[in-house]
Amino acid sequence: MDKIIRQILMGNISLIICSIFYLSWWILAFKPVRPVTGIRSGWLLLPALIFGVTAVILIIQSIQTAQLQQTIIPAGWILPFAAAVYVFLAIITGKFMNRPVTTELILIVAWAAMTLAEVNMLYGTGVLLFGTACGFFAVTVLFSLVSIAAYILYYNLDQMTGYIDGMIPLILAALMMGAISAAVFRALYTR
Repeated sequence: MDKIIRQILMGNISLIICSIFYLSWWILAFKPVRPVTGIRSGWLLLPALIFGVTAVILIIQSIQTAQLQQTIIPAGWILPFAAAVYVFLAIITGKFMNRPVTTELILIVAWAAMTLAEVNMLYGTGVLLFGTACGFFAVTVLFSLVSIAAYILYYNLDQMTGYIDGMIPLILAALMMGAISAAVFRALYTR
């Protein structure tokens, strides 16, 4: 069990590092005055991709191999629900709000689903208490809604406000993974 929990911890840390590289790229490439474009900032997307893929692999492998004694949400519900939410949001934002559907929408929804599945697994293995897991569920949903609002608003904002708005999902994802990592670390090393 400790191996799975350490793997989750490494996956979360990888996702935080991914967010830092992605955020660094955003800060440079989209700054309103003298943006740093092309390869001078674009290279930051390569480590973001590497750490992001690593995080997803580590977290999903951990979720799949964990022996769950109980769950808050039936594990098989999360992925189909996330797919339905993505399709719904893509239709609503694309057709009715005239917002171009971009990669960020799938990243937000996929992050939320993976985080909910991770918290569900951490509760199911006894790493998180029920109240802590419910708290993480609530914050994940809240952060996802804020990120979707930022996604929807982005193209209707002036350059500086849009620049800040675009950072919100990355910052929230990193904060959430940091909070879960702290709880996992505490559970792992204070038993």
